[in-house]
Amino acid sequence: MGRSQETFSKKEKEKKKLRKRKDKEEKREERKANANKGQGLEAMIAYVDEDGNFTSTPPDPKQKKVIIQEDIQIGVPKREDVEPEVVRTGIVAFFNESKGYGFIKDQETQESIFVHVNGLVDAIKENNKVTFEIEVTPKGPNAVKVKKAV
Repeated sequence: MGRSQETFSKKEKEKKKLRKRKDKEEKREERKANANKGQGLEAMIAYVDEDGNFTSTPPDPKQKKVIIQEDIQIGVPKREDVEPEVVRTGIVAFFNESKGYGFIKDQETQESIFVHVNGLVDAIKENNKVTFEIEVTPKGPNAVKVKKAV
């Protein structure tokens, strides 16, 4: 007589499948029982309070703030005080030709101003007297249109 075709692992797999099926059916029935179908629009609306939190109560119209559209700034604000470019004079305190940058000491303010090789009109070296214009960047003032003074 032959052995039974059903082994222990096959029986266990069948039990597991039946358990999964039952669990799935129970979850489906639970979802049907707790369904929110047929509710009105009011139940679906959420409001945002003054702190940015979600709430189910509408805001008080008496506490409404009036916002003027022109006061809203998006992005970078416009530059209002653009001063005319003034030609200044100074002496090159340091310049590294291989790296392409250096510093100019302004004769008026004795301030050290960064200069890059892209801002040069003439080639410069240390201790040269130069004329330049200042361009303000986010990192600070830069010397541009740098020429040797005659």
